[in-house]
Amino acid sequence: QVQLVESGGGSVQAGGSLRLSCAASGDTYSRNYMGWFRQRPGKEREGVAVIGTVNLSTFYVASVKGRFTISQDNDDNTVWLQMNSLKPEDTAMYYCAAARSGGGWMRPSDFGYWGQGTQVTVSA
Repeated sequence: QVQLVESGGGSVQAGGSLRLSCAASGDTYSRNYMGWFRQRPGKEREGVAVIGTVNLSTFYVASVKGRFTISQDNDDNTVWLQMNSLKPEDTAMYYCAAARSGGGWMRPSDFGYWGQGTQVTVSA
């Protein structure tokens, strides 16, 4: 089993920054990929950023490239999402998720474990 707990969400003005964290525990083989997803009302859950926890490969949805950075701590148990130049359209519930394989496609169906979510609100 894998447990994921997000933190770091909040409210920020457009152009500001937030850093989200995901504390992971449990089966490491079930979290070869760690991802951040977001969901806005009336929209499907969207992959934002994914990191391969072994080789540190990264993947981003086009809309956040150059603004968001996913990384992990040296202990391999904390994953971060640095969010810069935030826009109102970034407002969403952000979820941390873990996958054994296929994470680079950023498909929610490939991720078997999910955190509870942390709200990010960006005001104009």
